[in-house]
Amino acid sequence: MTDAAQTLKQTPLHGRHQALGARMVPFGGWEMPIEYGGLASEHMAVRTAAGLFDVSHMGEIEVAGRDALAAIQRISCNDASKLEVGQAQYSGLTTPRGTLVDDVLVYRLADDHFMLVVNAANIAKDYRWIAQEIEPAGDVVAVNASSRYALLAVQGPAAVETVQPITGVELSDVAYYRFAAGEVAGKLATISRTGYTGEDGLEIYVAPQAADAVWQALTESGAPLGLVPAGLGARDTLRLEAAMRLYGNDMDEETTVLEAGLGWMVGWDKAEFIGHAALRQQKADGVGRRLAGFEMVDRGIARPGYPVRVDGEVVGKVTSGTQTPFVKKSIGMAYLPAARAKADTEFEVEIRGRWARAKVVRMPFYRRQGG
Repeated sequence: MTDAAQTLKQTPLHGRHQALGARMVPFGGWEMPIEYGGLASEHMAVRTAAGLFDVSHMGEIEVAGRDALAAIQRISCNDASKLEVGQAQYSGLTTPRGTLVDDVLVYRLADDHFMLVVNAANIAKDYRWIAQEIEPAGDVVAVNASSRYALLAVQGPAAVETVQPITGVELSDVAYYRFAAGEVAGKLATISRTGYTGEDGLEIYVAPQAADAVWQALTESGAPLGLVPAGLGARDTLRLEAAMRLYGNDMDEETTVLEAGLGWMVGWDKAEFIGHAALRQQKADGVGRRLAGFEMVDRGIARPGYPVRVDGEVVGKVTSGTQTPFVKKSIGMAYLPAARAKADTEFEVEIRGRWARAKVVRMPFYRRQGG
């Protein structure tokens, strides 16, 4: 084993993944399962039945104190004052330029207690940013609580039917982007109606020592319904079909919230937050470039990093792209000049030394029935 491999972190379910024969890969500083029985079959299981994901590599940063709401309002571009206890929202940690430190889920655990779920590769960076930037808010403290949680995601049409027999929480009462505390398989848990696949689903937070028992109970409950273990490969193709952005690919500290097409998650009515002036100015002036969804017109698969050109001039690269199992098209996302980011506009992608035609299409590429 190399020194690099030895430094990779492992989730509490690492042994379970090995026992299931998962192919393990480095991701965000962690050794994670990329697939078990095949990416395409796992993807299709989530679209038609259910998939079980280990996403314990995600980070959890708790912010608490008398001025916790003011702190969250300062660092988060969305409006946390609209959150009730038991409700979550998608948001971004923004720089003074309106660019993204990270995209996050904000959970309101109590009036003066919040939890931010952050991307695995950004845990240390985000914690430093949050701890520094909440100081002006007053009586508030940030704690990196990531080691206290394991996170399992059950995603797909059969997700609720899988979890309901092993919890006392009435899941029909847990609306989208709401969460409830209770037990799953006899273990204390927080059950959240959230996910990263474009399907209905639940994300279950448990103590690390409870993760394997909950995983096994979910597997036994869901197997008759078609549930399968699913890896990060399927998670990536599923989120791409649903046009969900991936931090580090589709957005980063050099892209603004508006360029990434996420203006809907900005609390424009808030008095201020970090980056508010820059974003308001950009909203008034208009963006020069925009993240666009596309599908290939010519044959070929557009993969991340492939150059993109408009009218013979290279303007960027593919940020996300592949041939996805359900929509059965070569799709992707790329930043284009705003004037050329409109539906049906054609541009070119360099695929293995040749330029192939692509066209802008509306996102998402997939929308679940009734969703």
